[in-house]
Amino acid sequence: MPTAVPDPAFDTALTRMLGIRYPLIMAPMFLVSNAEMAIAGLKAGVTCCIPALNWRTDEAMRADLERIRREAKGPIGINLIANKSNFKLEQQLQTCVDLRVEYVITSLGSPRRIIEACKPVGTRVFCDVVDEAYALKVEAQGADALIAVNKEAGGHAGPRPAAELVPALRAVSQLPVISAGGVGTGAQWADKLALGACGISMGSPFIATAEAPVTEDYKQACVDYGASDIVMTTKLSGTPCTVIKTPYVEKIGTRQTPLERFLNSNRRLKKMAKALTFYRGMKTLEKAAFSASYKTVWCAGPSIEYVDAVRPVGEVVERLVAECAAASGESRTAASGA
Repeated sequence: MPTAVPDPAFDTALTRMLGIRYPLIMAPMFLVSNAEMAIAGLKAGVTCCIPALNWRTDEAMRADLERIRREAKGPIGINLIANKSNFKLEQQLQTCVDLRVEYVITSLGSPRRIIEACKPVGTRVFCDVVDEAYALKVEAQGADALIAVNKEAGGHAGPRPAAELVPALRAVSQLPVISAGGVGTGAQWADKLALGACGISMGSPFIATAEAPVTEDYKQACVDYGASDIVMTTKLSGTPCTVIKTPYVEKIGTRQTPLERFLNSNRRLKKMAKALTFYRGMKTLEKAAFSASYKTVWCAGPSIEYVDAVRPVGEVVERLVAECAAASGESRTAASGA
């Protein structure tokens, strides 16, 4: 599988597993991640994971994956939503198996079925986790690495800071740990490596890139707003999700209505209600991301604090690598002089 020689300064379990130069996964972002971003990321020495739900059809998914492989060398990742709200899971999983994508990231559900299908064809499976108990569960099922989703992650964030979560997972599991959330600078990337993470999964700063398919308004919002403007809402998927506090978000609020909460807690109705909430919320995000709309609900994490302009993916990666290398060098110098 390896296709590139890791930079000696960034030699980690993640760079060795995937054959990438730098230990950075461009995180799967609903509606945002696409083939252009993946190609640019691979050319810059990192990898990109695309949510399978970003493609409307299986044909489009297969065509884009084949195009990425024609235009750039390196590992492609696919994010699969594992719970029952994803009615397309079986077809998406089959496509990953057929095309032998290099790795899959699982979210929101048991990864057992995915691991069982991917292992025989050599596809690695990385699993989103927020605590030690779930980490041990997916390790027992055969996962290859843990995605430690911390409280500063964009989208569906975890409850604990990276400084607590990463060491806790390393203490109980033998699997490599990839930190997700709270990175907008190279120094913060170096901090996560110093904690014991073998790499990072970073999303929100890549929204404001030339290759991202979303509107210029969405990109500019990531420049204009900051960490203090990020709020958690349950109105989109039923699960807490981070969004930018636009005037429209302030108007509609961030909590489900009493009726929505009742439906999502009723034993007979909750599966259907959650699926409906998820579908309606994703349609709201889609309209805001791709067209002019006063219903501006834009998903992002607090790391947009460090976005100061819309730039090409390659330029963002280059800046992060330089900053991370400098910060790591300073840490080594300080340690040797202590």
